[in-house]
Amino acid sequence: MSLPIAVLAGGLATRLGPLTDRVPKLLIEVAGRPFGEHQIELFRRQGLSRVVYCVAHLGEQIVAALGDGSRRDMTFTYVFDGPHPLGTGGALRRALPHLGEAFFVIYGDSYLPCDFAAVERGFRVSGKPGLMTVFRNDNRWDRSNVVYDGRRVVRYEKEAEAGQTMHYIDYGLGILTPAAFEPWTDVTEPFDLAAVYRDLISRNALAGHEVHERFYEIGSNEGLKDARAFLEARAQAAT
Repeated sequence: MSLPIAVLAGGLATRLGPLTDRVPKLLIEVAGRPFGEHQIELFRRQGLSRVVYCVAHLGEQIVAALGDGSRRDMTFTYVFDGPHPLGTGGALRRALPHLGEAFFVIYGDSYLPCDFAAVERGFRVSGKPGLMTVFRNDNRWDRSNVVYDGRRVVRYEKEAEAGQTMHYIDYGLGILTPAAFEPWTDVTEPFDLAAVYRDLISRNALAGHEVHERFYEIGSNEGLKDARAFLEARAQAAT
């Protein structure tokens, strides 16, 4: 049985302006379908069947639109932040009881056409409690924010500053274990996934896995444009 995958889908998506005032980012129409359905098809092709959605803002719409996964022979679970936003790290910490001994994590605005099985093999071989996929970006599609030595992530700056010499970027797919969250014991404490990665780096405990397929995301208007073009071309090629 493959690992479950956690989808971080609780953000406010403020960069998309009025597009997400009333519709959560995961349900924005892209190439004729809600973006979340494209993600689900990606997961199915990768052999994943268990999805845990970490939701908050307009999360009820996501539950109503995607259901429990049974019509796709999959299982969808939804974990809400609760009365206060928990951040990406806090949302995962809250969802740990549903995620088992290890799990993939992806952002709800990302479409990542890489080999998930190869990523999992890299994680297993590493023996580390966490893994980050990295892509040789060289500031092409976003500002590079990772230093990678071929085996480990040795530096990660989520908001890298201009002038920093970094060649790799956090691709947006990771694998984590509950041990990665041991410093955070309060399930109501908000924190960012970046803090988890930085803590693992400080303990020489964050493996890296380089992928070579370009990432797509709908977190910005420019990214949404590129993702639409990619997914429309994919749909046309499949007909």
